[in-house]
Amino acid sequence: MGAYSTRDARSANARAFPIVIVGHVDHGKSTLVGRLLHDTDSLPDGKLDQLRSVSEKRGLEFEWSFLLDALQVERDQGITVDVTQIWFHTAQRRYVIIDAPGHKEFLKNMVTGASRAHGAVLVVDAKLGVSEQTRRHAYLLHLLGVAQVAVAVNKMDLVDHDQGRFADVEREITAYLGEIGIRPRAVVPVSARHGDNIDRRSAVMDWYRGPTITQALDGFARRPSPIDAALRLPVQDVYRLDDRRVIVGRIESGRVSAGDTVRLSPTGRRAQVAGIEDWNRNQPRQTAGAGESVALTLDEDVFAVRGHLLTAPEAAPAESRAVAVRVFWFDEEPLRAGRRMRARYGTADVDITVAAIERVIDVETLASGPATQVDRNAVAEIVLRSTQPLYLDKFADNPRAGRGVLMSDYRVVGGFIVERPLHGAGRNLTAVRTSVVRAEREARNGHRGAVFWLTGLSGSGKSTIANGTLRRLFDNGWQVQMLDGDNLRDGLNADLGFAREDRAENLRRTAHVARLLAESGVIVLAALISPYARDRAEARRIVGDGFYEVHVHADVEVCRERDPKGLYSLAASGQVASFTGVSAPYEIPVQADLVLDTTGAAPERSIEALVGYVGAKCGKSSADRHGGWGAVLT
Repeated sequence: MGAYSTRDARSANARAFPIVIVGHVDHGKSTLVGRLLHDTDSLPDGKLDQLRSVSEKRGLEFEWSFLLDALQVERDQGITVDVTQIWFHTAQRRYVIIDAPGHKEFLKNMVTGASRAHGAVLVVDAKLGVSEQTRRHAYLLHLLGVAQVAVAVNKMDLVDHDQGRFADVEREITAYLGEIGIRPRAVVPVSARHGDNIDRRSAVMDWYRGPTITQALDGFARRPSPIDAALRLPVQDVYRLDDRRVIVGRIESGRVSAGDTVRLSPTGRRAQVAGIEDWNRNQPRQTAGAGESVALTLDEDVFAVRGHLLTAPEAAPAESRAVAVRVFWFDEEPLRAGRRMRARYGTADVDITVAAIERVIDVETLASGPATQVDRNAVAEIVLRSTQPLYLDKFADNPRAGRGVLMSDYRVVGGFIVERPLHGAGRNLTAVRTSVVRAEREARNGHRGAVFWLTGLSGSGKSTIANGTLRRLFDNGWQVQMLDGDNLRDGLNADLGFAREDRAENLRRTAHVARLLAESGVIVLAALISPYARDRAEARRIVGDGFYEVHVHADVEVCRERDPKGLYSLAASGQVASFTGVSAPYEIPVQADLVLDTTGAAPERSIEALVGYVGAKCGKSSADRHGGWGAVLT
């Protein structure tokens, strides 16, 4: 939509002032937007005539909302179901409307739109007045930090342009907005169908002396630039460029420059920014700020994956395992304490549990009270707890780094903003220092403890290689243990299934066991499919130094032919659901410490390579009574 080409639209979007227009499905929001485009001369030439012609052919009376309702399902149902971006301009500046749905079924899309807006127009029907949906949308604007709001009291033609009726609606909506901390910049009586007080003053409502809708919008100020806030750069991905590792992502707040020292959470590693890659510039780039997507090279080859966070060392968010949040719940199934889901914020994706429902807020009366569940489209204050570290700011301090969504079965079921991180709340734990430290154990063993995490498809040879390496190392005097995925699921992890959340918990528990063994000076060979990069990254974080990811690679066709456990056959017949490599994904490691390709090689070759790699990393003493390296490598 808009009077610009696609290229012009992209250029305008970079400079345009983002607004969201919200309101009840029946209050005329789409009509107002359509009229706004027309009255500001923001439609492509001939577009209006084309739509009038289409309406006549379909036997429909032309509606301004047809300018937005491009999807057939929207015209048939008479509702807007998605978030659409539309550009228009006034004499003062360009705007991008993030057109958000009004129907309650699509509130989660409205949240997606409003979170990016610097201002909002709240549409209220003059005849029907302030509805529950109006209050709910206003409260969402409050939750998302959209403080600049103009109210359009629409359909004034249906109340004969009555000043008294307008005054009643104005008092009601102004009082409600005031209770949630929003002072409307203007409350404007409009008739979107006829263009009254949209871009030109109404001749039939000469009693109104305030601004038109476009004048009210031109009075909005841009949000303070997040460039002055603390650096928050969520890692989107890691690429290989020649022999360099390039970390890419979008800077949510702050700035970064070549030569800066940055900290990577959750690993805690620090490094200097060696350069900011830019393939469209002749000169190397020296700095970048909030809102820009960047590709960074560091002076050290640090491990990073999607979901990690780059910050300034002195201004990193505190690590917590629980956060108090305000949530807007979308799902038909009520939210109850104990429910397990996933939380997504920035590029992070972590398992969480609802630890407590503290209170539910009535958006009609704004009263709050205790509750045992959160119903659909309700707002509540809850506590989320995770076994993984959370790096979230308070929304009030940094809106871009203090909000996220809740996911269940790959669906968005809620949106949240962070009220406060909770550090150690309700845990009452005190770490006990052992009288025998790791260095003493390693000195007695004659080698360092470490974890070698073998990941790969079923049938790639992980267990075979781990078992063979175990035998070789043990026969030569090493303290070594093997952790096999199937064996663990028969005991420690017997209560877990194969859903996404269960797989993550399976690896988390295994990583903690591996860490304890490694801290005892033992070499651990962990053989698990571990298909997701973020779960392997979490295992690396748990273990810390001495974690080595070993990718046991074999093509899926080869693994299917081998099928040592008969699982591929069961998956093909539908008896095994979510089978990695067949009906569930396997994310190939891009930063593996060692790759063993077993596609056409005998297991002994990979065992030999792994034995040598363990020896190189764990440094067994040459004075050992078993003959040192010679006995290990032969």
